Amino acid sequence: MRKVLLLIAFLLIAFVFAGCSIKNVADQNENAQPASGRTGTEEISDVLPGPAQGPGPAQREDDKVNSPAPVKDNGSTEPRQFKLGNELLMSKYHYLIEGKRVGLVTNQSGVTRQGGSMIDVLANDQSVRLSALYGPEHGINGAAAAGEYVKSYTHPSLGIPVYSLYGETRMPTEEMLRPVDVLVFDIQDIGARSYTYMSTLNYCLVAAQKYNKTVIVLDRPNPLGGNVVEGPVLEDPYKTFVGVDNLPMAHGMTAGELARFFNRKIGAQLEVIAMEGYNRKMIYQDTGLPWVQTSPNIPDLNAVFGYMATGLGEGTGVYQGDQFKWIGGKGINSEKYARLLNQADLPGVTFIPENRGEAGGVRLKIKDYRLFNPAKTGIYALTYAHMLNNLAVPKSGQAIVKFDKIMGTDKIGRYLEQGLTPQQIEGKYANALNLFKEKRKNFLIYN
Repeated sequence: MRKVLLLIAFLLIAFVFAGCSIKNVADQNENAQPASGRTGTEEISDVLPGPAQGPGPAQREDDKVNSPAPVKDNGSTEPRQFKLGNELLMSKYHYLIEGKRVGLVTNQSGVTRQGGSMIDVLANDQSVRLSALYGPEHGINGAAAAGEYVKSYTHPSLGIPVYSLYGETRMPTEEMLRPVDVLVFDIQDIGARSYTYMSTLNYCLVAAQKYNKTVIVLDRPNPLGGNVVEGPVLEDPYKTFVGVDNLPMAHGMTAGELARFFNRKIGAQLEVIAMEGYNRKMIYQDTGLPWVQTSPNIPDLNAVFGYMATGLGEGTGVYQGDQFKWIGGKGINSEKYARLLNQADLPGVTFIPENRGEAGGVRLKIKDYRLFNPAKTGIYALTYAHMLNNLAVPKSGQAIVKFDKIMGTDKIGRYLEQGLTPQQIEGKYANALNLFKEKRKNFLIYN
C-alpha cells in the first residue's frame, strides 16, 4: 500500500512540472519574432505600379504594395532608420534586377548613403549585367556647364556605352535601349520644375513605354521637403525640356512621386523603390545625408534653396549671383530693394542689401529652412525688382522665350507689365495651384 501511495505522489509531481513547462514554451512562442527577424506588422516600402502606372512584372507573394511608414515624431516609437531607394534595391528588392541587363541613368549624385557610386555597386554585382550608362544634363560626372552639349562615349574601365541624354538626343533611342532589359534611375533632384534631371526621367519613361522596357526609380528626398508647393502651374503650350508637365515651380514631390505623376499620361512599366524612414515634413538636412553637388552651380544646400528664389529673371536683366545666393540687376537701389522684401515678411528669410559691381541687389539670409518658400520668394523678388527698375519683360512670339519657359506661362510677364503687386500675382495663379494640389494627392507615396 505504501508503494502505491508513493507512486501516486510521484505521478502528481511530474504532472505539475509538465504543466509548467508547457506554459513556459507557450509564453516563449507568443513573444517570439519570426525567423526572418521582421515583425508581422513591418511594411514593405516599395511602390510597385498600380493601374495608373501601367502594368509591371509579377510581384512576389510576400512583397505587397505599401506606402512607406512615416518617421514617428511623437516620441512613442523609435523611427525606422532612413534608407534610400538604392539601398533597398540591393537588399529587399534585388530580385527586380537579378539576371538582367541593367541600364543606369545617373550622375555623380547617384550614390549610396555611404557615398559609394551606384555605377560601382552595380558593376561589382555578379548577379546582374551593367550594360549601359545614361547621363543627363552636365554629364555622368556633372562637370559640363549648363546647356553645354555632352557627347556619348565608351566608359574607359567598364567598356560599356555611356549614352548622353543631353547631346544629339534628350530621349533614349531604340538603339540606346537595345542593350538593356531594365532602366534604373538614380539621380538627386532639387525640387524645382525647371531643373532638367526630372525632365530626363520623363523622357526615359516615354522611351521605355515605346520600346517595352521597365523603369525602376530609386527614390531620393526632395531637399525642400514635401509640402512646399508654389508658383504658377505650367500650361500645355509652354511644355519644354525645362518644364515637361503641368507642375508648379515648386512641386513638393520626390523623384518617385514625380515618376508616378508623369506616368499617368505615359503608361510605362514603372516600379518605384520608395525610401524608408522618410516623411513629407523632412527637408534634406533631416536625412543625415551629405549633400553631393548636383550640378556646377548647385554645390551646397544654400544654392538648392536659393535656386527658385533668385533664378527666375531669365532675360529680364534681373539675375542671380554667387550660386543663387544673391539677386539683383542694374538700376536697382539695394537699400530700397531690401526694404521692400523685408517688409513683405516672407517666411524664413531676410534680405541684406548688397551691390555687385554696377548692379544693386540683395543677399538672401535663410533663417529657417523649413519655413522658407523659394518659389514664392522668387515671385516677390522679381516683382519688386520690376517696380524699382521697370525691367523689360521678354515676350514670346513664334518661339517661346526662356522667361516664359521658366514660368510655364506668359501670364506672369503680362502681370509684371500691368504693375500688379506680388500678392495680386499670387492670387492670379492660386486657383490653378490649388487644383494641382488636389490632383497630385493621387500620386504621393509618403505621409
